[in-house]
Formats: sequence, C-alpha cells, structure tokens
Amino acid sequence: MPETETWTVGRLLTWTADYLKEHQSDSPRLDAEVLLAEALACRRIDLYTRFDEAPDDDARAAFRSFVRRRAEGTPVAYLVGSREFYSLSFRVTPDVLIPRPETELLVVALLDLARSRPAGKPLTVADVGTGSGIVAICAAKELPSCRVTAIDVSPAALAVARENAAEHHVAEQIELVESDLFAAVDPQQRFDFIVSNPPYVTTAELETLSPDVRNFEPYRALAAGKQGVDVIERLIRQAGDRLRSGGHLLFEVSPTVHDAARSLLESDERFTPGETIKDLARLPRVVQASRKGD
Repeated sequence: MPETETWTVGRLLTWTADYLKEHQSDSPRLDAEVLLAEALACRRIDLYTRFDEAPDDDARAAFRSFVRRRAEGTPVAYLVGSREFYSLSFRVTPDVLIPRPETELLVVALLDLARSRPAGKPLTVADVGTGSGIVAICAAKELPSCRVTAIDVSPAALAVARENAAEHHVAEQIELVESDLFAAVDPQQRFDFIVSNPPYVTTAELETLSPDVRNFEPYRALAAGKQGVDVIERLIRQAGDRLRSGGHLLFEVSPTVHDAARSLLESDERFTPGETIKDLARLPRVVQASRKGD
C-alpha cells in the first residue's frame, strides 16, 4: 500500500483483495472486508456506506498488520478472534478448531431428535471434544431445559468454551469437564445424547490440508491416525457404556472415513445404526445410531 496514495475504504478493499488472491486466499474479498471491518470496529455491511471514507492512521496500521498476517497464512477467524456459527458469534483462538458450516448439520440432527422426544424429563447431552463449545452452546440455547456436559482434553479449549457459554448466557446449563473422552466423567452418569465432532483426518490427508489449517489449527483436534478413526473407535466403545437405552450417538465424519466409521458402529451390537446425514454436496457427514435396550 503506497503511502503517497489516499486510501479510502473502497481502494483498500480492492487492493487488499488482489493482494490476498496472489497469496492463495480462497476468499480474498471476504477476507479483506472482515479484516477492514475489524480494524474500523464496524460491521462488515457498514463498509458499503463508507467506500469514500479514508480510515485514520491507527485503523490503517491495524489493517496492515492483519493483512500481513493473513498473507502469511493465519486464518481470518484467529486474527479477528471470532467466527459465526448457527447465526451466533463465537470466540475462537488457536487453541480450538475454527467452526465449519458442516458442523451445523450435527446441531440440526441433535435438535430434531431431541424435539421428537416426549415432553417431560429434561434431556442430558454430552458434547465430546467440545472445543470452543459451539455444539454444546447451541444445544443449550435451543433446548432450555437440557443439561449439557461439554468435554475436552484441552484446558485451553475449555477456557474458550467457558467464555462462549457465558457470552451466550447458558453457562448454568453446561458443565465443563477436562477429560480424554469419558475418562474423567462421573462413571455413574448416563446421557440421552452423545454428540461429537471428533478428529477424523487421516495421516495421509494431513499433508494435503491447506497451509492455514495444517500450520495454524490445533493438530490434536485434527489428526486421527492412519485410517482416520482412532478417536471414533474409542468414542463408539465408550458411548455404548454411557448412553441410556434408546439414547442417540451422533458424530461428524469426513466422506473419506465414513465407511470405516460406519463399519465400527455396525460391529458394535449395542447400537442400531441410523441413516447417515449428507451435507449440501450430498456427501456423508453425520453418522447416527441409537442405543439398544439392555
């Protein structure tokens, strides 16, 4: 950005979109808008009424820093510290995965099943690998009488989830537990629903991920061994012990590991597998099953 130019909002966006495109951004214009809105402390939509405005030096300096770091690969969500999910804004840091639209299918599947239950006893939900808490918090907001146990092995991730739960006024419904799956959860506790967006990236796939994912998002939340089902296999085994009869297990997968994950589920006699939910691209995304009666 040559300092001799008068840099209006419109010119900043145009120049930055071109610059980020050269640096392999998948959404250069959107990235430019989000970062400039953050630097100006305004909504992204407000930029369109301010095209001829020239930001002050402090805003431009903040924007330049954002753009430099984005060009180096840092994801936009980590730069601005938040990401929208299920029409809500969630705080994110490099300690948690950045929420993806596909995970909204997991939330929708959970809510559909929960709302089909007869009214009465409050439902209990375990969100395993909660990360920033998006699934647990959406469940708590949409099902006001439910109780959610949000589990993660990372204390740093739980700290982010705690902030998000407070921000969305559902902290009283959610118990945060630091645990490797159910290892540290009360052994007597049983759940109506167990949901999870577990690690499911195969060892081979890790090398093919985009640099902003591979180099910045938490490795432990991505990597799942040679077949991509190391964590899913343990989750299924433990979920069978933790679900009430008639309870449901739902977890997100990538299309590449779906068949292996489904095979693991079908081989566990405690479960009756349901139909896998497909995403907008018609690819398998959410595996679901119900717990048979004892």
